[in-house]
Amino acid sequence: MNDKHQNDHEESESIPEPHSHHENHPATSDSEHSEHFKHLEAHAQHEHHEESQEAHRDAVGEEHTHHNHPPQESKDHSKEHQSNKDHEDMDHDSHSKHDIGHSSHHEAMIEDFRKRFWVVLILSIPIIILSEMVQMLFGYTLSFPGSKILLFLLSSIVFFYGGLPFFKGAKDEFAARKPGMMMLITLAITTSYIYSTLTTFFIQGSEFYFELSTLILIMLLGHWIEMRSQLGASRALEELVRLMPDTAHRLDKSGNISDVSMQELVLGDLILVKPGEKVPTDGKIVEGESAVNEAMLTGESVPVDKKPGMQVIGGSVNGNGVLTVEVERLGDETYLAQVIKTVQEAQAQKSRTQGLADKAAGWLFYIALAAGAITFIYWIIDGEINFALERMVTVLVIACPHALGLAVPLVNAVSTSIAARNGLLIRNRNQFEEGRDVDMIVFDKTGTLTKGEFGVTDLIPSESISEEELLIIASSLESQSEHPIAVGITRLAQERNLPLEKVTNYENLTGAGLKADLRGKTHFIVSPGEVDRRNITYDKTSFEEVSSEGKTVVFVLEENRLLGLITVMDVIRETSKEIIAELKELGIESVMMTGDNDKVANYIGKQLELSRVYSQVLPDQKSSKVKQLQENGTKKVAMVGDGVNDAPALATADLGIAIGAGTNVAMETADVILVNSDPKDVLSIIKLSKATYRKTIENLLWAAGYNIIAIPLAAGILASRGFVITPAIGAAVMSLSTIIVAINAQLLKIE
Repeated sequence: MNDKHQNDHEESESIPEPHSHHENHPATSDSEHSEHFKHLEAHAQHEHHEESQEAHRDAVGEEHTHHNHPPQESKDHSKEHQSNKDHEDMDHDSHSKHDIGHSSHHEAMIEDFRKRFWVVLILSIPIIILSEMVQMLFGYTLSFPGSKILLFLLSSIVFFYGGLPFFKGAKDEFAARKPGMMMLITLAITTSYIYSTLTTFFIQGSEFYFELSTLILIMLLGHWIEMRSQLGASRALEELVRLMPDTAHRLDKSGNISDVSMQELVLGDLILVKPGEKVPTDGKIVEGESAVNEAMLTGESVPVDKKPGMQVIGGSVNGNGVLTVEVERLGDETYLAQVIKTVQEAQAQKSRTQGLADKAAGWLFYIALAAGAITFIYWIIDGEINFALERMVTVLVIACPHALGLAVPLVNAVSTSIAARNGLLIRNRNQFEEGRDVDMIVFDKTGTLTKGEFGVTDLIPSESISEEELLIIASSLESQSEHPIAVGITRLAQERNLPLEKVTNYENLTGAGLKADLRGKTHFIVSPGEVDRRNITYDKTSFEEVSSEGKTVVFVLEENRLLGLITVMDVIRETSKEIIAELKELGIESVMMTGDNDKVANYIGKQLELSRVYSQVLPDQKSSKVKQLQENGTKKVAMVGDGVNDAPALATADLGIAIGAGTNVAMETADVILVNSDPKDVLSIIKLSKATYRKTIENLLWAAGYNIIAIPLAAGILASRGFVITPAIGAAVMSLSTIIVAINAQLLKIE
């Protein structure tokens, strides 16, 4: 049944032959990716991800026209026996070891923070009990020979073991000249440890071991919570690699078939692609006909009819025909490799905004240094060295409030939990925050605004037959096929509870459609091209009307008598129009960008009342379009998609949103995943992002704001009046601040 839509591809200028656009889009040979992945995996020690969710797409891509074309002898093509040296010598590390290994590294960091937290928690219990500050606060005394030495030793372990991640982070912040949370924490714990050590062995004063241990403990908890609330970096490259098979069926000059690894292929080799298999690499068909599903790669919703002389893309799924393909591109010259490269570049260029907590911590770092220095200088003038040191240390410790370490992580953890309950999976916190300022949302069509499956839109029977009768005959004939169009027709018959009648002598007609015997007569379901070839008359006005809307038309015949026309197209999701209208009310512009043809795209755009429609857009072009829409950073653009062809744009957008039922490639590239595959959930993302930002600001104001009062008091501004914040009082105030921040975070909700 290729020809059901064959004329749409052959005769309509609105549906170009996709590969004419691919000449300048090099991509990857199958083996190359496979071998390349092994190298990356070895470097990153990355465990395999779950299998790509391609079963759905593969089913949709089943070719309706069955073409049992036996392998024929290869023609003697003159070819260069060029070894694939570029592939074999390729720098595998160039495909970003960091991208693939980052997820496993992220998980290792979570585990590291977890271990350090529990060790510090256990050690902090005796430290808190033995701390002079806690004893003074609660009015008890606990001392024994060597208690101070024990307190020093336990605190030393906490300082060096628990503080190590913060020391490393502070080193990075210092090197980048961007003070943040790590430098502020390091300043506070280092100051308290050194001063406490001095009071233990050399000078008179109050030790800060309690502050040291609880500060490290809470900061470890905050970072652990924060890291657990997100999934880590993208595994998009690995998922792209998984699209390619490991081997190919190579034909020799005698027509003999041998399975070889992709590394063994050279340009000009002939390979056999069997029904249902993925095309191993980019090439040109020399024999055979089939319809090839390129939906994941190009966004073309209808399987594309392929004939000798036409090109195929590596990673696309062959239908029921057998194809002999001449290898034209390998390695970095293939289409999929170009997609991988585009994704990598987009991810590398995506801005990594400094977190709000880090910005607040950066300011507090400078404030603490200045306040501490001023405090020490002021009191040292009076000659009170011990008092000056105690005041300075108190200022530096209070400047790093415990609540600051939990202010953002707690809000993020709560928002992540709320998101999960609402079918949203947040993968990238920084980009999720961008959702509050989104000006425009770009939607993919196939599988996003539409369901990615065909549905019947029009039943146009002839005068001699009813609409119901036409559907019974068509669905009975199509019940033998798994083609997407056939599935759409039979689904409608099931929904209407219409009976399927028995058919015999079923046969696929190569490049035409199908035929079968029903009710003692031969019936056909064929394409417009086949009807024209048979010179069968039909209502061309009705045909042109539905064709202009981008609908695919098939004709049902009894012998040579026309029974009627059936039109099908990708089904629009019920919630798509609703979400577009609601976004418009919020002042957010909705745009559709698709690899599908002009007619289909414009029809969908009109139905959904979209402000702009871009059709026939290839993956790297989608990324470029998103950059144009961003207008050099003046506009915040979100992208919603589900396929491989959306991955570069998802990585480029300020906020990438993937449909959960889509490919793993799209999901691994996105910042947020819609688990329920409902584009209406995009609105929830926007609302939750705004609410999360508001709650984060509230917590930061509370966590850092009280320092405006606490730091001057800790510095001794009212000492002349007999009022000084002791370390014990400072600890109590900070504990109260932490509790308030925790309660406030729990009040977060989607408004």
